[in-house]
Amino acid sequence: MATYVIGDIHGCLDPLVELLDKIHFDPSQDQAWFVGDIINRGPESLASLRYIKNMGDAAKMVLGNHDFHLLASYLGVDKYRAKSDTLAPILEAEDVDELIDWLRQQPLILQHNLHPWVMVHAGIPPQWSIAQATAYAQEVHDILRSPQWVEFVRDHLFGSKTRSWHPELSGWDRYRYIVNAFVRLRYCDAEGRLEFKTKSHPKHFEHPNYLPWFAHANRRNKDQQIFFGHWSTLGAMDAYQVHATDTGCLWGGQLTAYCADTRTRYSLDCPSYAAPKHAKSSATG
Repeated sequence: MATYVIGDIHGCLDPLVELLDKIHFDPSQDQAWFVGDIINRGPESLASLRYIKNMGDAAKMVLGNHDFHLLASYLGVDKYRAKSDTLAPILEAEDVDELIDWLRQQPLILQHNLHPWVMVHAGIPPQWSIAQATAYAQEVHDILRSPQWVEFVRDHLFGSKTRSWHPELSGWDRYRYIVNAFVRLRYCDAEGRLEFKTKSHPKHFEHPNYLPWFAHANRRNKDQQIFFGHWSTLGAMDAYQVHATDTGCLWGGQLTAYCADTRTRYSLDCPSYAAPKHAKSSATG
């Protein structure tokens, strides 16, 4: 049995199918762990969502910012809709209720049962241990699986005003920070204050306080390997006890599958499905 961590798909189903064939993926024995953002901006968002859902026990995933964007769009939140969105086929599908119900059951963090590593979409703030991150993620997971998910996603999820963490943070502000940390994080300061605007590679961004979340010397979650996606401009990286897997499939880069058992990267060149652009800051950025 092998476990493969798959980078951001963004509705690019053909490369996914081709990559799984390339690695001789066997759904009866292997597992594919998707780092989130399985939909949006690519040409086959509906088919990608159905495909991964239908993989059953052979697939696991964590939620990404675009997955939350779909949940919000389903509830009628259109403030952050963009021309580049490819969510309409999902929202108009006859099985949309079933798809959304399945999607909102997915977690923010996954812990491997046999190996000391976890998977998230974007990152983990440096002040959180793995145990704390898992507990905080569970708080949001419980909300998303309850009737409260509608109020949370529709009325309280979006926004960047809750940038700093302290244990006494409560209510919707607490849940918003937790989601933002797991699905939007790239740069932050040593205390976990989030910086949302910058998406560039670290060599193009210098700041006295803000560093990539994984580069802080005081980081409390170095005891396990962390797999993440979200940061396509960072590209493939294996350092600091972290493994970056978003290698820009959507933008004409590659789709990555990292075999966690053998520590081997497999990649597939992708056509360009979209052109990068700067989006306004939101929970989808």
